[in-house]
Amino acid sequence: MQIVIIAIVASLVGLGLGYVARLLIARQDTAGAEQKAKETLESAKREAATKLKEAELEVKAQQLKAKEEFESSTESRRDELKQTEERISQRETNLDRKVSLIDKKETALEQKASEADERRSALDREQEEVERLIEEEKEKLQRVAALTQDEARRALMRRVEKDMENEMSSFVRRRQEEAKAQADRDSKKIVALAIQRYSGSHSHENMTSTVALPSDEMKGRVIGREGRNIRSIESATGVNLLIDDTPEAVVITAFDPVRREIAKQALEELVADGRIHPARIEEVVAKVEENMEETIRHAGEEAAYEVGAQNVDPEVVKTMGRLKFRTSYSQNVLSHSVEVAQIMGMIAGELGLDVNVAKRVGLFHDIGKALDHKVEGPHALIGADLLKRCGESPDVVHGVAAHHNDVEPESLYPILASASDAISGSRPGARSETTEIYIKRLERLEAIANNYEGVKKSYAVHAGREVRVFVEPSKIDENEALLMARNISKQIEDELQYPGEIRVMVIRETRCVEYAR
Repeated sequence: MQIVIIAIVASLVGLGLGYVARLLIARQDTAGAEQKAKETLESAKREAATKLKEAELEVKAQQLKAKEEFESSTESRRDELKQTEERISQRETNLDRKVSLIDKKETALEQKASEADERRSALDREQEEVERLIEEEKEKLQRVAALTQDEARRALMRRVEKDMENEMSSFVRRRQEEAKAQADRDSKKIVALAIQRYSGSHSHENMTSTVALPSDEMKGRVIGREGRNIRSIESATGVNLLIDDTPEAVVITAFDPVRREIAKQALEELVADGRIHPARIEEVVAKVEENMEETIRHAGEEAAYEVGAQNVDPEVVKTMGRLKFRTSYSQNVLSHSVEVAQIMGMIAGELGLDVNVAKRVGLFHDIGKALDHKVEGPHALIGADLLKRCGESPDVVHGVAAHHNDVEPESLYPILASASDAISGSRPGARSETTEIYIKRLERLEAIANNYEGVKKSYAVHAGREVRVFVEPSKIDENEALLMARNISKQIEDELQYPGEIRVMVIRETRCVEYAR
């Protein structure tokens, strides 16, 4: 029994201890859960606060961006409005200016209209006065001479014709006196260039060149179908081609040696190539004209080398080379210049002067003749100006400028140049005045044609019996071409003296070129 009681008491004590243990465990679980709940709540609050701050920052960023976009749009709009206002203001200013100009023009037009009305009224009054005077004159004539109106008119016409005859006689007399004075000046110039005594070799320019052909069959190819090739060559170069019975040869005639040389080289190249047609002819002629510059330079270098002139400016060399194609009374000017240089060198050596300076003066004394078609003035002065620009010494420049007394000589060099020039040109057979006059007439024929507006080029051919004038079709129409031919022929009649007649041919050619690709 006691054991049972002890067992019951033990059981009750065990139950009580278990309950107390469970109660303690439950309290510990509740405390842990509350702690976890608190931690979770704190974490949620922190996350909510963070998200709230992020949302606020995003909202502020969007607001700031919207504000910037608005301000930018507003600023752009403000600039546009400002530019628009400036344009409107400028237009208003322009309109005010135009209105002012219009007002001024209207005022000027009104003033001119008023002046025109006044002039018209004055002219009407003068016309009435003239008619009144004419009527009075008619009445006086009829009353004094007892003439009818027709008889008075005839008498008045006879008086007018007589007055016109007197005026024409005076005009013709004045022109005759002017022509006589010009003839006197020309004759004095010719006398001043008279030839003095001297013997030596002479230099004479030929008027023709000959091109050898490989066979007579080539003549037909040079002529071309219906003569188109020979016409193309003559038109492109300004020479005449003579294809006669001379076997295997073509003769080129021209007063201008440059044209003749260009035509000769072009024809030789065409014959060697074998392709002869108008397009090829123009191509070869253009190429030869470009190569002619090298020929000219080489001629100038040879002349300087022959005289012994050193350190000559390239422009002077090139200009001297052009004298190879110039003649003076049929004497080649470049050969004449070399000869004058040699003569001056010998005389300067005898007189104890500087031989090199004397030779340079003699070589360059006629260099201005290569420029006289481009620059106005005596050839001595324009030649001296060129030499001065190219760095020649003052003695050489002065010797060239004064050798024809265009300026006062200050040393012996211009006097020696004048004497040597006369010696070189006065040798028997050195010059032919008739040939020079003939060449100058041909040059004058071309110069007259080239002075007309719209002329592209002109050639005097057939020994001066014909002038071919090529005009630009865009500037000269057919009627103007007819009028130009008439005016040129009239001017030739008035200014030149020549035997027989001269044919003036104005050529207006239109070419249409297109390429198929």
